[in-house]
Amino acid sequence: MVLGVAGLSVGLALGGVVLLVALGWTLQRTVDEEAFRTADAVARLAGENALPDPLPVAGGQLRVQVVDSAGRIRAASIDADRLVPMVRPDQLAGEGRRRTVVPGQRLGWQGPVRVVAVPARVAGEPVTVLVGRSTVDVRHATQAARTVLLVAFPLLVGLLAVVAWRVVGATLRPVEALRSGAAEITGRDAADRLPVPASQDEIHRLAVTLNDMLDRLSAARARQRSFLADAAHELRSPLTNMRTELEVAQRLGDRSDWPAVAADLLVDTERLGRLVDDLLLLARLDEQPARPAGPPREAEPVELGGLLAEVAARRPGPRAAGTAVSGPGSPASPVVAGSPVVSGSPASPVVAGSPVVSGSPASPVVAGSPVVSGSPASPVVTVAVAGPAWTVGVPDELRRVLGNLVDNAVRHARERIVLAVEPAVDGAYHLVTVTDDGPGIPAADRERVFRRFTRLDEGRARDAGGAGLGLAIVRELVRRGGGTVELADAGPGLVVRLRLPVLPEPD
Repeated sequence: MVLGVAGLSVGLALGGVVLLVALGWTLQRTVDEEAFRTADAVARLAGENALPDPLPVAGGQLRVQVVDSAGRIRAASIDADRLVPMVRPDQLAGEGRRRTVVPGQRLGWQGPVRVVAVPARVAGEPVTVLVGRSTVDVRHATQAARTVLLVAFPLLVGLLAVVAWRVVGATLRPVEALRSGAAEITGRDAADRLPVPASQDEIHRLAVTLNDMLDRLSAARARQRSFLADAAHELRSPLTNMRTELEVAQRLGDRSDWPAVAADLLVDTERLGRLVDDLLLLARLDEQPARPAGPPREAEPVELGGLLAEVAARRPGPRAAGTAVSGPGSPASPVVAGSPVVSGSPASPVVAGSPVVSGSPASPVVAGSPVVSGSPASPVVTVAVAGPAWTVGVPDELRRVLGNLVDNAVRHARERIVLAVEPAVDGAYHLVTVTDDGPGIPAADRERVFRRFTRLDEGRARDAGGAGLGLAIVRELVRRGGGTVELADAGPGLVVRLRLPVLPEPD
């Protein structure tokens, strides 16, 4: 505030000085122009040899003399001296139009006098027309302007300081309210907000933006607290189980079945390890900055049909592999790992776990047909590929996405799980679906299940329902890879639709 007023004062002072200089120069130029006009008029009369005596002069501020080369006055105005020229003899020497300043005593005036000289001729003899003009009025005008500025300048600066104080104070009052409101925010009360001024100006928009930021921070803080609470609860459960088993085994002493205890502890340890891995993965995904448009730098081409077959082969229980390849040049049908193929038999989709006898007729096994292998309660996993489908992405991330979806489907399916991929024809995305015939998910909960540590009522048992992080990881990885994921009704069951970007054509 003080610096602003000081800067304004300096600016006004410089402006006043410039004004005085410009005023003086303008008035002096006016005096010179008036004197030269009079001298030119007298010079024309001299050239016509028609000089009157006395010379006519308008007003009492001008005095005119016509001086010959010898310094004699040939003609003069009525109030001019007829014996002594206005200027000294050495100042008369020279040619052309000239101007000079002489003391006013030589003309009987006070103050300096502006004298102009214009050459002329009278009857062929060179003469000089001298016109003197008093500058007293110029000096008086300059002094009056200086006096006005010296008196008005402090008053103007004071008035501007008061106005600036009031205006700046009114402008900064909402800012001070924002500052005091921000100082009172503790972060513990979710209702902490900054005061919003009524004026629809920049301060109002700043307050609204800051309140929106506080809302986002409050929501992030709430998510963090919930995440920490859920993580602590999930981590405490296997630790509690392990401690209970060890305490019981310790009390039983020699009667404890230590191999069984070790097996139970191993299961809890594996579950704890998976949970920690999921938490670390989510933490790394949260810390990574938003990727620009396009695949990540570590991405590479991935064939989705082969990836589906690989993921299905790693899951326990019966599986069925099937293909429906159309068009010439289609690749060989994917075969799920673990299905024995007899040398010499023609290439055909083989059901994983169904033995093929040497010399038996080569006949394809229908994809999706139930195969009795393993536990009868395990659902049959079917892979259906309609053709080659190449995408671009990080193989480990895509493998993690499909693995989480298959694990979730195995947990809820009754008899059948179908993994399918439909190559894009004219679109930019391949469609990958994971379908199970389980109870499904209500439409109202299909968005909520992608939140972290979310388990529906049917999956509250931790042994069957997991920690509620699988779908959250799926959404994060798919989103970062440029795709989308959604849930839909399979009637009965649930279908998960993944849309993954098509491998771009090389330039």
